[in-house]
This record gives sequence, C-alpha cells and structure tokens, in this order.
Amino acid sequence: MPETQNIEYKTIWRDEYLKWICGFANASGGNIFIGKDDSGNVVGLADAKRLLEEIPNKVRDVLGILVDVNLHTTTQGDFIEIIVEGYPYPVNYKGQYHYRSGSTKQELKGTALDKFLLQKKGKRWDGVPVPKVSAKDLKQETFDFFRKRAFKSQRIEEDILTDSNEHLLENLQLKENNFLKRAAILLFHPNPENFVTGSYIKIGYFETDDDLKFQDEIHGNLFEQIEKTMDLLFTKYIKAPISYEGINRVETYEYPKDAVREALLNAIAHKDYSGGVPIQISVYNDKIIIWNEGQLPENWTVKNLLEKHASRPYNPDIANALFRSGYIESWGRGTIKIIRECKQAGIPEPVFIFDSSDISVEFSKDIYNEKYLQSLNLNDRQIRAVLFAKEKGKLTNSDYQTLNDVSRETATRDLKELIDKQLIKPSGQKGAGAFYTLN
Repeated sequence: MPETQNIEYKTIWRDEYLKWICGFANASGGNIFIGKDDSGNVVGLADAKRLLEEIPNKVRDVLGILVDVNLHTTTQGDFIEIIVEGYPYPVNYKGQYHYRSGSTKQELKGTALDKFLLQKKGKRWDGVPVPKVSAKDLKQETFDFFRKRAFKSQRIEEDILTDSNEHLLENLQLKENNFLKRAAILLFHPNPENFVTGSYIKIGYFETDDDLKFQDEIHGNLFEQIEKTMDLLFTKYIKAPISYEGINRVETYEYPKDAVREALLNAIAHKDYSGGVPIQISVYNDKIIIWNEGQLPENWTVKNLLEKHASRPYNPDIANALFRSGYIESWGRGTIKIIRECKQAGIPEPVFIFDSSDISVEFSKDIYNEKYLQSLNLNDRQIRAVLFAKEKGKLTNSDYQTLNDVSRETATRDLKELIDKQLIKPSGQKGAGAFYTLN
C-alpha cells in the first residue's frame, strides 16, 4: 500500500520524525510505520524493542502528547507502528507547527499558520477582532442600504433595523468584546483595503488568455462591490441581443443574470481574504470565468458542489450578513441554483474547478446558434449541419450529404473545416459507424 494522507513509512527511526508525528496530530491523525520501505514492504528493524520504549517518551517530552506504539513481528523482520490521534488543539515541535497534507508534511508559516491556529481555536479569519475601529468609522449609506434589503427579505427583526448601527452590528454578530470583526470592516467600511490587502474585484475582457483588451477594478465595501460589479458586467462586458415580441423590445443576456450573481456572491462569501489577491472575473467572447482564492470544506471535492449539500461558508460572519440582507440562501443551494439557471437559459452547465487554493466557475454561452455561426464565416451548409447536430445529438457524413444535397467529397471537406474550427469532433469510429458531435 502506498503512502497516503494517514500513512507514512520509514525504514529506520530518526528523532526528526517527531515532526511527522506533530503533522499527523495537527491534521486528522494517522499511522507511521518504522521498518517499512516506501511501498509498505517490511525491511526489518534491528532495535525495535528499544524504540518501543523510547519513542513514546520522546513524543511526550517534546510534543506533549501521547501516542500508541506497537511492535509487530513478521518473518521478514520486526517493525513498529505509531498510532497518532488528531488533536483538537495545536501541537508544536520545538516551536514549529507541522501539518500533514496529502502524503507530505508541511511546516506552517505566515498566513497558513494564522489560519491553522484560528481554526484550532474554533475561529474563522473573518471573525478576528480589529482594534482602533468603531461603528462611527463605517459608512452610513451602506447601513441604510443594508436596512432596506434586510427589511424586504424579512430575515431580521424590524425593531433591530430601526435601532442604532452599534446594535445592528451586535445582532449580526460582527462585534467581539467591543471590537469590530474583520467581517464588519469588509462589509461596511468605506475603504476596507486599508485593513485587508486585495479586498476588491478585477474584471478583464480577453481576446485570448494573453491578450487583455480592457479592464476595470471595483473597490469599496462588499455590498458596494456586489452592486457595482453586476452593473458593470451587464452594461459593459456581457451583451444582450435585442429582439421584439410584437412592439415590445426584449433584451436577452448571453448568460443568466441570476446565475452570474450567485457565482459572484459565492466568490465573495467563500474567498480566502488572507491571501491578499482580488477576486478576478475574466470575460471572453464565448465564456466567463469567476475566480477566487479559497478552500473547500475538509474532505470535500467539486462533486459535493454539484449536489445538495450543507451550507459551510468559508467566512460565516460575511455569509450571515449577506443572508440577512437577502443576497444568498443558507442551505447550500447556491451552486444548484447556478446550474438550474444555466439549463433554463439553454446554455451549457457551468464548470466548477478546485485546484489547491484556487476555486473558479466557468460559464460558456451557447455558440451553436445561427447568428454566432454566421460570424465565423461558415457557409450555409455548415451552419445547417451544426444546427442539425445540436438538435439530433450527432451528425454523420451521410446526414450531411442528404441535408445539403452534396457529394461525399464536399461533405468531407466541409466537416473537416468544422473540426478545424473546433465546432464538432469525430467519434473516433471508422467506416459506416463514424459520426460527429458538438465539441
């Protein structure tokens, strides 16, 4: 068995392996085997009985915790198993904090150490108190805006909304021991970047990944960022083709507004603000990517986001204020709502990506419509064929010939152009069973 999150192999014992025990104790626990190679094969341990007595004492004296140490005897030789429990409080090795992540050990420093210590104390980054800031330093217009939204959402008592700003902050749990929390600064301060580096949003329009055409930055507190970003996206960056129903003018945006808003709110509520990097929205001709630095809940994968799940915001105090103001739900339905809105709008399902500390959602518009296909300089035959493949799910060379009354050679040439433009892709089959689907 290879090494995993909870298993480590060592051929011999060295006192520096106390760091590995520290890492397991600070994570979810695990087992360290002394006398096995990296593949888990027993190689034997000459001084196993001595180590059986020494290791528990060294762990206790240096780390201040207790571990179980077991001796195993096999025909291949002896080995020792050290069983480490995950501890609810931080464990340090001579002042260093180590953590088991995947199959590696990391020494925690800087912001990573700050987050770890806060987590062990049952706190979140947005719940840390900030000195020398009071309710008088916050923006009155934002309090007024919040009260209007909260009154409409009916998620907070009316008498609280008519009380002082100080009382409102207390009821939103944005104060601790007479200090405002970081969440209060981000939500209500006129310039939160004075306290939190990178607490703004960047939008850029790209022709290609390395060809930025124009960009904007949205500053201010989080409530202002939400409103300004949505307004800018849907007036400058996202098009709305115009049609008419009788004499009534109808504007239909390329992406559903509710889905984009929900993705933006998710990025704001779940962003890791300690990273100092702004939320980034990249707009292309055929897609939008909303990115933020952050982490999924422990043991979660993207799959959890695609189904109904518990609400576990990375910044619970920020999320609570957004919930009370009617911006978000509290039942973990945001991602499901995004998917539903995209389906109803007739565009592909969004793609959610999590990689290390990067979280993003990518929206793709429906490029398989006649107007867009015409902009690619396709001939009428090719447009007709692509729309046929969209409706039927696939297209064969024979279908192309029949649909357009052309020879096999013409069909083959036209289909190759569609493949080159990455509009369709071949099935990989040969002969009579070959077909094409939308890319």
